[in-house]
Amino acid sequence: MKKTILIHPDPRLKKICEPVPDLSDELRTLAEDMLESMYDAPGIGLAAPQVGVLSRLIVMDCIKDGTPEPMVMFNPEVLGSSDELNTYEEGCLSIPEQFAEVTRPADVRVGWIDMDGNPQERDFGGLWATCVQHEIDHLQGKLFIDYLGPMKRQMMTRRSAKMKRERARG
Repeated sequence: MKKTILIHPDPRLKKICEPVPDLSDELRTLAEDMLESMYDAPGIGLAAPQVGVLSRLIVMDCIKDGTPEPMVMFNPEVLGSSDELNTYEEGCLSIPEQFAEVTRPADVRVGWIDMDGNPQERDFGGLWATCVQHEIDHLQGKLFIDYLGPMKRQMMTRRSAKMKRERARG
């Protein structure tokens, strides 16, 4: 079932999320709903706080053409990152139709718990590395615009707030 994606500014997007203590059927269903919502938006990543759930859960799939590779990560954390940096133009489903260049480590090693409750570790590079870092940031209450200068961040926040008001009016 598709979830409503929160639009910035929303106080829930700035909250630090709690670790998932145990996997439940409810959390697995939430993960599946988040994937459906992400694909529908369309986007390549979605974090639980973006659908109003303050739990450490992200979903992502950076395959745009070809066979989808959906990933579900409970309690994801960056275990290591490269000194080499990459700059990508990032966007966010919670800050619609706005993009800005963000510089992050080019490669990261991430650990998480999968849908079956098994610990996983994997190295990510390129767009996958950017996406996983962007989504993990959401779990810390951090948005991609927090990497920007104050003027650009304020401008994007105002634009997002205006869009949020227009959507609320229907």
